This record gives sequence, structure tokens and C-alpha cells, in this order.
Amino acid sequence: MKILARLGIVAALSLLVHSVAFADLPKVRAAVLKIGTVNWELQTIKTLGLDTKHGFELDVQGYAGNDATRIAFAGGEADIVVADWIWTARQRADGKNYVTFPYSTAVGGVVVGKDSDAKTLQDLAGAKIGIAGGPVDKSWLILRAYAQQEYGMDLAGSTEQVFGAPPLIFKSGLKGDVDGAINFWHFMAKMKASGMRQIISVSEAAEALGLDPKTPLLGYVMTDEFVAANPKIALGFYNATRDAKAVLASDDSAWETLRPSMNAKTDAQFIALRDDWRSGIPAPGPVDQDAVAAFLAVMSDLGGEKLVGKASTLPAGTFYSIEP
Repeated sequence: MKILARLGIVAALSLLVHSVAFADLPKVRAAVLKIGTVNWELQTIKTLGLDTKHGFELDVQGYAGNDATRIAFAGGEADIVVADWIWTARQRADGKNYVTFPYSTAVGGVVVGKDSDAKTLQDLAGAKIGIAGGPVDKSWLILRAYAQQEYGMDLAGSTEQVFGAPPLIFKSGLKGDVDGAINFWHFMAKMKASGMRQIISVSEAAEALGLDPKTPLLGYVMTDEFVAANPKIALGFYNATRDAKAVLASDDSAWETLRPSMNAKTDAQFIALRDDWRSGIPAPGPVDQDAVAAFLAVMSDLGGEKLVGKASTLPAGTFYSIEP
């Protein structure tokens, strides 16, 4: 029997047993990007009743932009927001008691057109590169450091950069308006599925720089106060996410439920999104603090205060370890 079927039966029984007390379950409010990929995991939690199984009711609040989700979180309108842990560290260094629970290790990379002769970053000298984000985008900084280390190449000085929103870089790459593109992982998955070719991933570049590619970049962020006041709920949320990950990691049928919200235009895009999401599932348990500190040190050297703020070293408590 498939994991989805087993958990579905458990969820159904749980909902039946707890139907009377459902209204008494504490509500956990998650502020997320309305079209963000985190919704696939949260939707699975809701569909299978994994929130009620673990003693809470998940309330997913969709927003148009990441800034709006963070404003809602900071204003007390949400209990959870999704962000990279460098943002959490930066906020913590400014005195805000934010703490991160690992969500994903998924990162992007560099893709070129299927007819391109480029095999390495060195081959992009003189080329135009489209980059999702700005000059201190973390993927761009890691790739710059990698090019310098491997080829003695100043990637910024040797190429023309076009910075833009992920959808713009996606379209520019497919149309051939740029010679290479660096984009967020889910846009990259669709670009590869549409015929573009990856010449290096950010994970490969990070590993070459001596960093641990298994370090989760994205996380669910709560406050110390919320965790202290609701330890069972915090643990329940963590366990619900791990249950959802277990389903999505191994049961293809679970993805058919999600497909309408995945914005996959073709079967190839759908499969690429599913497989790349799976490859970004972090290991359960505590995060390697030494690996995180090393990553932050590199980001501080490359991006400076514009990227890490006052968090030139890892603030204590940035990651909260919840054991399953």
C-alpha cells in the first residue's frame, strides 16, 4: 500500500475521531507567497489532515509578495513565515527573536541554450547573463566566488549582467535574449525541461568552495516567544512537515493532487518540478551549526552588510532544533 494511502486512512480516522473537538484545536497561521512552492507541502498537510493529526489547525494565508508575508509576520498577523536563514540571522542580529526550522536545500544554477557551446562558466566570458534578483543574490555571489577560485575569472567583470524578476529571466532565457541564466530552482527546473542545459548548479559551486551543499537555505520562521509558549504546537508543525515530505518524497500519486497548482505547462515541466523539489528535502534533525557558520562567513565576505546586515557571524539561536 502506498504511503499516501496509509496516511490518508490515518488522516481520515483522525479527522473522524477529532471532528467534535476540531474547533478547539489551536490555529497556526502561515504567511506564504500565494504562488510559492512551499504551498505544495502545506497543501499536502491540509489534504491529509496532518495538522489535526499533530494537534493544530493550519491556516495558510497567501500574499502577493515576500515583503508582504514578512510584514504580516512582524506585525503578529501570522505565526510562521518562509524565508532563507540568512534573513533570519540578519533579523536576529538586529534584536528580533526569530528562529528557523529547515524547509528546503533547493537552489538554482546556470543554464544555457541547448545550442550553446558553453560547458563551464569560463566559456561565458563576454556573454550576457540574466540573473534573478540583484547584485547580492546569494546564488550569483557563490558562482562568482567559484569562477574566481576555479578559473581566476572575475565573472562580474567578464560578463554583462541583466538583473530581473525570476519570470523575466525565465522568459529571456527561453527566448535566447541572454546567453546564460541564473534563476530560482523552480524556474530552473522548467527551463531545463524546456530544453535549456545546466552547466553548473549552485550546490556544486558551493561544495567546491568547501561549503556543505546539504545546508538548508530556506526555512519556516517562528519567534522564540511562540515556540516557548507553544512547544507542543511547534513540535507538531515540524512533525507535520516531515510527514508531508515523506509522502511527497516517495508517492507519485500525491503530486497529481498538486499538479493544478504547480503551473507546469508540460509533463516534462511537471516531472522536473517534482524531482527537483524532492532533491531539496533536508535531512531530519538538527542543522550542522559549523556548516551554517562557514556558509554565513562566505556570504559576509562576498555580500557584506548589504546582504547579512550586522550578522557577520551566526547569531546564537538562529536555528531551533526540533527532533521528530
